[in-house]
Amino acid sequence: MNVFLAMLLASMLMGLGSGMDAVSVMKAFEKGLGGTLGGIAGILGLGTILGGLLAASGGAEVLAKALIGWFGPKRVHWCLMLLGLLIGLSTWFAVGLIMLVPILMTLARETKEPFLKLAIPMLAVLSIMHGVMPPHPGPVVALQALGADLGKVLLWGLLVAVPVAAISGPIFASWAMRRMVVQVPGLAPAAASARRELAPSLGVTLAVLLLPIALLLTQTLADLTLDPTDLSHPLRRVSAVIGNPSVALGLSVLFASVAFRFTRAEALRIGDQAVASVGMTLLVVGGGGGFKGVLEASGAANAIGAMATEAHLPPLVFGWLCAALVRVATGSATVAITTASGLMAPLLALHPEVNRELVVVGIGCGSLFLSHLNDGGFWVVKETLGMSVSETLRTWTVTETLVGVSGLLVAWGLDAWF
Repeated sequence: MNVFLAMLLASMLMGLGSGMDAVSVMKAFEKGLGGTLGGIAGILGLGTILGGLLAASGGAEVLAKALIGWFGPKRVHWCLMLLGLLIGLSTWFAVGLIMLVPILMTLARETKEPFLKLAIPMLAVLSIMHGVMPPHPGPVVALQALGADLGKVLLWGLLVAVPVAAISGPIFASWAMRRMVVQVPGLAPAAASARRELAPSLGVTLAVLLLPIALLLTQTLADLTLDPTDLSHPLRRVSAVIGNPSVALGLSVLFASVAFRFTRAEALRIGDQAVASVGMTLLVVGGGGGFKGVLEASGAANAIGAMATEAHLPPLVFGWLCAALVRVATGSATVAITTASGLMAPLLALHPEVNRELVVVGIGCGSLFLSHLNDGGFWVVKETLGMSVSETLRTWTVTETLVGVSGLLVAWGLDAWF
C-alpha cells in the first residue's frame, strides 16, 4: 500500500480506537502533518537542490577523492563519522544527512566499500549529536527545564557520544553488512545529466559545504554570547534570519550556483529535477507527522508518563524510560525530551545530589530509542538512502535502538563512577 495512505488509515484506527471522533482525528492528523512539514519541507527541498548542485558539479567527487587520499579507502567510514560530528554539532539531523549524502554515495562508489559500512556510522553520529548535544532544540529544552549547566552538558555529552557512536556505528555496521546488502542509490537525474569534465577545486567545494554550517552557527553564537533578555539586539535579529535553516540553505544554494559556475538555466534545471525527486518523500514525512499528531492528541504521551512514574526507578533511568516510551509512541525526539523533562523537574528538586547534566544526556539518549514508522526521520533516511521499509527497519531502527540503550548504560556508568 502507498505509505502515505497507510499512515492515514493507521491514524484513523488509532484515533477512533482511543475514543476520539472522526473529525478530531483528521484535525489532529492535519495539524501534525502541517507542523512536521512546516519545519522540514524547506530544509528537505533546498538541501536536495544543494546536494544536486554538489553532485552535478563534480564537487562531491573532488571531496571524496581528497578524503580517500587523506584517510585511505579502508578508513573512510571514520572520516564520515568525523564529518557527521562536525556538521551534526551545528545542524539539524535532516540538514546534515542531506548535505552528506552526495559525499557518502561518491565515497561508496570510489572505494567499493559496502554501503552500510559507510552509511550506518554516519547516521549514528548525526543522530547522537541531534539528541544529546546543544544547541539542538531537545537538549536545550532539557537543560533549561532541569537547571543544568550548558558547558557540562557538552562535556558529558561528548564523553557519552564516543563509545555510543562506536557501538551503534562501526561495530553494528560490521555485523549488519555481513547479513544484508544495500545497493548504493543512483545519482539524481539532475546530477547525472549535468556532470562536467572540469570539476571545481577542493577549496570551492569546501566553501560550498561549510557556508550553511557557518550561517547556522551565527544563531548559536548569538545565543551564547549575547544577553538572553535583550531580544532586540541588532546582531540577534540578523542571526535569527540568516541562522534559520531554510534561509541558510537558500543562501547556500545561490552561492553554490555561482561558485560552481552554472548558468542560470543549468542551475534552474538541476533544482527543478532535484525537488521533483523528493515529492513523495515530503508526502511520506508529512504522513508520519500526521500519525504523530493523532498519537499526541489521543493522550498516549501522558498515559506513558503516568505509567513510568509508577516504576520508582533511579532518576537517570526514570528520565531515560520516560523519553524512550514517549519516543516510541509519538516518533518525536523533541516531544519525548520535553515530556520527560517536565516529569523529571519536580523529582530532581527532591534529589539535589543527582548529576543533572548526565540526566539531560540520558533523556537525550532515550529520545532516540527505536525510531520507526511514526518518526519523520525514519522516512527521510529511507528515501535519501534509497532503502526499502524492511531495510530501514533492519538498519536505521536498530542503530537508533543501540544508540538509546548503549547511551543509557554509558551515562549510568559514568554517573555511578563519578
